[in-house]
Amino acid sequence: MTAGRGVRPAAVAGALALAAGALALAAAVLALPAPAAVVLPGSGSIELAFTPGDAIDDRLVALVDAAEREVLVQAFSFTQRRLARALIAAHRRGVAVAVLADRAQALETPHSAVTDLAAAGVPVWLDGSHAAAHNKVLIVDAALPRATTVTGSYNFTVAAQKRNAENVAIFRDNPGVAQAYRDNFRRLQARALRHGEPAGAARSRAPG
Repeated sequence: MTAGRGVRPAAVAGALALAAGALALAAAVLALPAPAAVVLPGSGSIELAFTPGDAIDDRLVALVDAAEREVLVQAFSFTQRRLARALIAAHRRGVAVAVLADRAQALETPHSAVTDLAAAGVPVWLDGSHAAAHNKVLIVDAALPRATTVTGSYNFTVAAQKRNAENVAIFRDNPGVAQAYRDNFRRLQARALRHGEPAGAARSRAPG
């Protein structure tokens, strides 16, 4: 530091603000109880699909179109309008649709479909409690014997379908897997904010 020069108050304030933000994020993450590992017996079938090559987008849309009671989605990057339209249609026919998305990706990614979902009345929750809410999961009718869960590396984007090397595992007719993923969805949702709420809003109600 040059002799005779002090640290600028604005610089100190900025550094303190960054430190406070980092501490708040760390506290929020530490406050989340760690889920227990789950071991489940095999049931139903497991379908594996890979891009480029397999039409994973067709499979996802077909699952949403066939949903009877509930569809839960965990998304990191979500720009695939076709899947968004299927979710909106399911919501309008009375299926309980809910989306839990990474907050930064949802608010900062150009052409994010998350905004369209929220505007259409689909309940959307934004997870800002982690460095990245990196789950990519689709859960259909977890309470029914035909419950289906999709998970893997595949983001809900056109790039994931047409340009990237991605994978999914589709657990069909397996309520145990679906319920385990549903429980994790609800655990993370409890710390998330509803789309449109300010970042500092207190959570004083159960997720819905």
